[in-house]
Amino acid sequence: MQAEIAATADGWRVDRALADALPTLSRERLKVLIAGGQVSRPDGALMRDPARKAVAGETYAVAVPDPTPAHNEAQDIPLVVAFEDEHLIVIDKPAGLVVHPAAGNLDGTLVNALLHHCGGSLSGIGGVARPGIVHRIDKDTSGLMVAAKTDRAHEGLAKQFADHSIDRRYKAIVGGRPIPPTGSVDAPLARSPHDRKKVAIVRTGKRAVTHYRMLEPLADAALLECRLETGRTHQVRVHMASIGHALLGDPVYGRTKPAHRKVLETLNFRRQALHAARLGFIHPISKHALSFDSDMPADMQELFVHLAH
Repeated sequence: MQAEIAATADGWRVDRALADALPTLSRERLKVLIAGGQVSRPDGALMRDPARKAVAGETYAVAVPDPTPAHNEAQDIPLVVAFEDEHLIVIDKPAGLVVHPAAGNLDGTLVNALLHHCGGSLSGIGGVARPGIVHRIDKDTSGLMVAAKTDRAHEGLAKQFADHSIDRRYKAIVGGRPIPPTGSVDAPLARSPHDRKKVAIVRTGKRAVTHYRMLEPLADAALLECRLETGRTHQVRVHMASIGHALLGDPVYGRTKPAHRKVLETLNFRRQALHAARLGFIHPISKHALSFDSDMPADMQELFVHLAH
């Protein structure tokens, strides 16, 4: 396809100017195409630098290869859909469902379910025919997450996650009652230098901030709302454990007291007590503010009721 740089885009980065001229392609997708030698300059030479300044009136040739298969199988796995349109889909994920195929979980994932549910309407942000997974929640965490169907939606959502404007609130059942009952944890996170499977507070890690407040006191425990200012891997789990209030049932970061262990065994509760209860964002295409709430699933409700007595 051909793209002419508009007068208003004169002096912009060429990836930005081309995204403006070609609304069906996101800026991220164009960066990949430029790096892959799929964009020709006006003189016919391949252009490899997405930061090159664009000149109004220049015409670029953009070759868009067919998306390569993601080697994921579409599987008819039931989904609870909180919202869906032609641009994106909001899923209420059950605990136990892995988001992405990986070693040990090659199928039966949310990606496999979305491939079946969405058919051909999937984001190709990386040049791969797969659902646009913009963010993830842990396998054994339940709750709300959004996936993109188009490149434009993917890019718009990714920008909101990057600038921390997404409203993400979790409900967590933790050991003990935090004093004071509201507070914040501002501690950088990175892969643990001692165990690469774990995340730890590391001085040189990425900034991570969790704001919490106690919703209900329980038996030597509490139901908290945790609002994410940032969204790092295992953020709530590590931050709450760091202040002495690890999530009940957390097999990695928790130190369960005998009384709580007995309750968990009685209820056969075998995961961290964490639920993504609210997800709010600006629709990347319509620009409407959207917000979704999800009740705690039955297993967490049962744990809450048991500890409330």
